[in-house]
Amino acid sequence: MRETREELEELQTLLDASLSRSTAHLRSIINTESTLTAEQLTRVVTGMCTLALSTVTVKGEPRISGVDGHFLHGKWHFGTARGAAKARHLAARPAVSAAHMRGEDLGVFTHGTVEILNPQDGEPAADWPALLAYFKSFYGEDFFDWDNDVVYYRLHPHWMTVYAADLDAAPVAG
Repeated sequence: MRETREELEELQTLLDASLSRSTAHLRSIINTESTLTAEQLTRVVTGMCTLALSTVTVKGEPRISGVDGHFLHGKWHFGTARGAAKARHLAARPAVSAAHMRGEDLGVFTHGTVEILNPQDGEPAADWPALLAYFKSFYGEDFFDWDNDVVYYRLHPHWMTVYAADLDAAPVAG
């Protein structure tokens, strides 16, 4: 767990608020008996978690693709090739939806906007050096040309909810 107490409190506030303003249908599926706390979530979504990431084209058409998601400091972080279509979409329209699912046992659903962490023409995020060190330790120093090949994002959620079929046996990333 990499989250500070403040980050956990912020995440818990978001989870509670998101569920409370959800539809009755969603609350009939995800409720206090079938969700995780912020602290439980940070223990379950560790390492690399595949995300289904949805972006929007210039014509307003949805596009979905997979990305390596890393849940760090209470937010999803992910990367893609600088020349990828999703990178163009995100540069122009930073609103996204992301889902991480493990069969019928776990679902983490997030809506928000992305921040570019390592822009090619501009200042990186203040915490980019620490995040880059994490990604290099995960993927390897030479996996990418880290300065030119990949762009990384942080998803700032405005809505997030979690479904867990069995709270005591929530599946841990392996």
